[in-house]
Amino acid sequence: MGFARACSVALVGVEGVVVEVQADLEPGVAAFTLVGLPDKSLVESRDRVRAAVVNSGAEWPQKKLTVGLSPASVPKSGSGFDLAVASAVLGAAERIDPAAIADVVMIGELGLDGRVRPVRGVLPAVLAAAEAGYEQVVVPEQTAGEAALVPGVSVLGVRSLRQLIAVLCDEPVPDEPVDGQGRPDAMLAGLMIPGSGLGTGLAPAAARGDGHRPDLADVAGQPRPRQALEVAAAGGHHLLFTGPPGAGKTMLAERLSAVLPPLTRQESLEVTAVHSVAGILPPGEPLVSRAPYCAPHHSATMQSLVGGGNGMPRPGAVSLAHRGVLFLDEAPEFSGKALDALRQPLESGHVVVARAAGVVRLPARFLMVLAANPCPCGRHTLTGAGCECPPSVVRRYQARLSGPLLDRVDLRVEVQPVDRADLLGQGGRGESTAVVAARVRAARARAAERLAGTPWATNSEVPGHELRTRLLAAPGALAAAERDLERGILTARGLDRVLRVAWTVADLRGADRPDASDVAVALELRTGIQRGVPMGVGER
Repeated sequence: MGFARACSVALVGVEGVVVEVQADLEPGVAAFTLVGLPDKSLVESRDRVRAAVVNSGAEWPQKKLTVGLSPASVPKSGSGFDLAVASAVLGAAERIDPAAIADVVMIGELGLDGRVRPVRGVLPAVLAAAEAGYEQVVVPEQTAGEAALVPGVSVLGVRSLRQLIAVLCDEPVPDEPVDGQGRPDAMLAGLMIPGSGLGTGLAPAAARGDGHRPDLADVAGQPRPRQALEVAAAGGHHLLFTGPPGAGKTMLAERLSAVLPPLTRQESLEVTAVHSVAGILPPGEPLVSRAPYCAPHHSATMQSLVGGGNGMPRPGAVSLAHRGVLFLDEAPEFSGKALDALRQPLESGHVVVARAAGVVRLPARFLMVLAANPCPCGRHTLTGAGCECPPSVVRRYQARLSGPLLDRVDLRVEVQPVDRADLLGQGGRGESTAVVAARVRAARARAAERLAGTPWATNSEVPGHELRTRLLAAPGALAAAERDLERGILTARGLDRVLRVAWTVADLRGADRPDASDVAVALELRTGIQRGVPMGVGER
């Protein structure tokens, strides 16, 4: 009897569980049995592994073969177990030393000719292996750079099963030729889900193709919306733009991700793990360093926004926008069920999706930007524009954004139509993205210094209790906000959010704590009621 074991990783959402792949050979009729809750794609690995082993020059054992995936209670899916199954079988057949593969985590799909094909989710799988104490990982050559992002793990990238056998047996490593010179690498197809390429909206449209990135200087006029955009980026505050069509709501939202600071190392690993599982990680870019931008269509379902799908839930738009921007254009056109599903991730920074196949916790700390027209025709706020929408239709259209959802939006700004002077450039170009981004980085640095030693990194994450007890504003600064609370203009949550925005405004102008003018700016940005405060947050 021959026995050997190798290790692989089963992904549950964006978290991994190390799976022990055990192979047992016994005398009897030649058969291949795979147990341990495999899905359809994993059951088919029996034929893939057999053909790959034979075409790699190794002899397939003509005995009763049983391969078990332990723990058996965890559902396993995908083709990433092929390499571990083949290695365990070869170890049980004594083609390779079983001790050489006992503590090695192997991830990869096998082609019938023995080539190792890349799979999605390599980064979270290697992270799970490192947390479990494993130090050696074997992955496809194309994803070796992604796996190498995890510190303390020795990564071996292989191109074929023949190369892996040679390495494990201390034999000369064969040189595998690269097929398809001059054509896109067909091996990379396993990293991308069909239809999940550049069209998913993970970057502004103008940032794809010719390399041009949207710049804030391209936006004509709009001083107050630009101010709100800067405050949102500096403090991580959610934002609502309302205004007629063509005023520039989408242009402003597309430029927000470029204003955000670059991702830290930990944030980059979190975002890369989500994108790797979702199959949207660009080939050749193992680490996402910029804030993502996700703009789903208004016909998106609740499952596509928060996560779901058949079987084990997959990341939705809120997770793809983790540490970045989620832009919902034409927000009232989204279904009410889909919009209300955003309430929990807006507060907690993660989403818990429960399905029959299991419960998955997905990261979802994003900056939400909503864009809405004032009425179905969009001309309700324009003087003499001829809006023919009845008042009941306007009220019903605006009520599609529910009160509880809007209560979680810190900044609500009306975008006015651009006049001729601004459109023709007679008023001069506005500040560029680089200038605004520098102020945003400085403001975030002040907030990080103030919040050092706490679990919060931005002002939008600070609980209201901390703002009212430890991080106090200047004396008398909250008088106007308290009056609005008594009049019912603000809720208790709204008062806390006004305080957070006031701290961000103070950070932008370099103050130690917010004063009455900072609170007035925060109130105006939230309620839309003019308070007679200066236009620029950093000009006082």
